[in-house]
Amino acid sequence: ELVTKAKAVFDQLSKTRAVVWDDRGNIGKRYLAQDEIGTPYCITIDYQTLEDDTVTLRDRDTTKQERFKLTELEQQLANMLI
Repeated sequence: ELVTKAKAVFDQLSKTRAVVWDDRGNIGKRYLAQDEIGTPYCITIDYQTLEDDTVTLRDRDTTKQERFKLTELEQQLANMLI
């Protein structure tokens, strides 16, 4: 169920944005790997996503993490990328 939800978010975002799927290792290692290649934002789909339809959006430069409703994700990304 988690992978299905993550794949749906990935597919939706990939229509308008450059996205990368990374499901190796633990989340800390994933963030580090994405930081090293310069990915500005990481979106994490977790079990809380299944409960309340929110995702974690992490900023590479500040390492700040915020949860957003999936319905707000596209707008949040647009605001951050301006």
